[in-house]
Amino acid sequence: MLYSEKVMDHFQNPRNVGKMEDASGVGEVGNAVCGDIMRMYIKVENDIITDVKFITFGCGSAIATSSMATEMIKGHSVEEALSLSNKAVVEALDGLPAHKIHCSVLAEEAVKAAVKDYYDRNGIEYDPELFKDCGNCEHCHKG
Repeated sequence: MLYSEKVMDHFQNPRNVGKMEDASGVGEVGNAVCGDIMRMYIKVENDIITDVKFITFGCGSAIATSSMATEMIKGHSVEEALSLSNKAVVEALDGLPAHKIHCSVLAEEAVKAAVKDYYDRNGIEYDPELFKDCGNCEHCHKG
């Protein structure tokens, strides 16, 4: 089977889908090569992500990784959300085909973009190094 049961479940029954009007931070990332676009919304209270929503235009893997990423950061601190890695998302989904790993990188970057927006909106200082590209450019930035 190409996709795990967890990938299929998060694709067919994605968690936390939708817009958030009163978001504390919004991050949008895209992959020009595959055309996937993810928008992540976070609601932060007392440094805890109390709610998270996403809208993803993309393949099943992009939707599944977005869904899983939201589940993994909801209820956690902003700092913990920043440490979310694409590898952790892939492991939580019981794996992805190699040619779909870039979807998990996009999910990680969407979370980071939403946190950065939250920091910027609230004048919270941060280390810019936290928000540099993952460095694995062949996944996201072919051509």
